[in-house]
Amino acid sequence: MVVFLSSLRKLRTVGAALLLFAALSACEPGAINTGPSVNTRDTVRVALLVPQSSGENGVFLSRSLENAARLAISDLEGVEIALTVHDTGGDPALATQAAREALDAGAQIIIGPVFAEAANAAGVEAARGNVNVLSFSNNTAIAGGNVFVLGTTFRNTADRLVGYAMGQGRGNVYIVNAEDTSEEIGRDAIISAIQTNGATYAGNSSFELSQEGVISAVPTIANEVQLSGATSVFLTSGTSGALPFLADLLPEAGLDPAATQMIGLQRLDIPASALSLTGLQSAWFALPDPGLANQFASRYTQTYDSQPHPLAGLAYDGIAAIGALIATGDSNALTTGSLTRGGGFVGANGVFRLLPDGSNERGLAVAQVQNNQVNVIDPAPRSFSGSGF
Repeated sequence: MVVFLSSLRKLRTVGAALLLFAALSACEPGAINTGPSVNTRDTVRVALLVPQSSGENGVFLSRSLENAARLAISDLEGVEIALTVHDTGGDPALATQAAREALDAGAQIIIGPVFAEAANAAGVEAARGNVNVLSFSNNTAIAGGNVFVLGTTFRNTADRLVGYAMGQGRGNVYIVNAEDTSEEIGRDAIISAIQTNGATYAGNSSFELSQEGVISAVPTIANEVQLSGATSVFLTSGTSGALPFLADLLPEAGLDPAATQMIGLQRLDIPASALSLTGLQSAWFALPDPGLANQFASRYTQTYDSQPHPLAGLAYDGIAAIGALIATGDSNALTTGSLTRGGGFVGANGVFRLLPDGSNERGLAVAQVQNNQVNVIDPAPRSFSGSGF
């Protein structure tokens, strides 16, 4: 396998410098489908689509994404990127307009938008100009063609966690989800991961997404999990939803966490206060490479004197991938054939690669909540040559 490494400046951090991103080519680059031919010796024009006018949260998110993108640009050596920023307002119609403005300004690739419907709309418009879109969404329903999603997907997370559970003798999996579209997508991702990893499907329970719905359903769920003989129970809910109730009430209803490992499909450390929840102690979850993610956050804070939004690293990753591919000197660097090189990239959140179906795969760590802290119990891979990739 041939390995392509982009030329980078060393990161200005305390301690040893780290090469934070690189492009690694697959042995077979695959078919070239969409995307323009570029002169890699010239300035590459990249458009960033963000929801600036979608309220206070949109302003913070947009600023973080732009800052992270410019931080990535500053790390490039031998590659010139001109970044233009366009407001989508988080709205599909405005996203279409923003994509059109980006194309009119000469954009050769687009990163963003954040929200799925806006990303889909931008992708439709960008396709008219034969331009690819690296969106910040994690919704694989919009992925495909010229649209890629950079956000961590349920499928990716479920596959990592089910694979780890199998290795720990916890491969008899029961799933608990709310009657909610997002959580049902999460449930289906876990079922798929069970099949892929050769695990055992122990069963599934659902509940009405309300406090009353959770409380009334818990005794039945706990009983069904125990009767199933499951060695692990996946909870698709997040810390801002039903998860805190489930984590506390299921053990009270007789589910023994020592016998049945509790696994969260969503992050258990966001917000940080969730780590102090009694019911989440000993639970497993997946997260991006903590070493690289923390280093990115530290460098961002040093540069901009503020904390980055949790999604900021996705903008860094998008620019990292573009810059690393341009550095190869390949005129097809921004086509789908190059973007989907099997070796992938290493960015702010660790190793990742874009897949031909528009989704992505990220190297995730497995962590456990212990004593109100995150304890990594299986580190994130640093390349796609290891187990599970």
